[in-house]
Amino acid sequence: MYTFGSRVRYSETDEYGKLSLTGIMNYLQDCSTFQSEDNGLGVAYFNDRHKVWWLSSWQIVVDRYPTLGEKITISTWPYDFKGFYGYRNFTVCDQEGNYLVRANSVWFLFDTEKGRPAKIEADDIRGYGTTWEKPLDMEYAPRRIEVPGEYEASAPVTVGRHHIDTNHHVNNSKYVEIAREVLPDGMEVSELRVEYKKAAVLKDAVYPRVSKTEEGYVVSLCDEQGTAYAVIWLRGTTERI
Repeated sequence: MYTFGSRVRYSETDEYGKLSLTGIMNYLQDCSTFQSEDNGLGVAYFNDRHKVWWLSSWQIVVDRYPTLGEKITISTWPYDFKGFYGYRNFTVCDQEGNYLVRANSVWFLFDTEKGRPAKIEADDIRGYGTTWEKPLDMEYAPRRIEVPGEYEASAPVTVGRHHIDTNHHVNNSKYVEIAREVLPDGMEVSELRVEYKKAAVLKDAVYPRVSKTEEGYVVSLCDEQGTAYAVIWLRGTTERI
């Protein structure tokens, strides 16, 4: 398990003085990145080998949003590797050790020279030891998200430079930011699932399709032909404490 501590900064909060959903996703992403860098398996290591870890799906459960100035502990650990897939849990806890956030993620190793997924080899995961931590005790949702047939189309969003990360693609959290712009005002998300389909790049047009369900919302972020870049499932409430 890899852990680091932080304190919720003003720049990370939303209009209600709580850590934003994007802030949570950034902490989780940073935690896994820090572990990889400290293990000698960071971005430069894989770039030299023409490989990269890409995110396939998220499931994030928010038990409580931490508030401005609150001290938090972020943890992550891989719990399995199969074929070209890697499976990783995350938690965010308060100072008493109570869960604030619990998350599961599925990643895949990609060969950038061959343009296809790459089978995980021993050197790709040598920094994580030979035995894996147990999976986090949580209710695991399916990786694939069912997309309703009926939807409401929203205005397209053009991918800008602020959406792009070191892979020259839209960063995983930026898709969620785009999706949240088409949800009801003030909605506090209690659970988020994301299935990433294909990468959007600079100047691509992203067309949100919003479907209301019994549980919440499904937002498909599509290209002009209707092929999804990402599908985002969210539930929550507009009633805030």
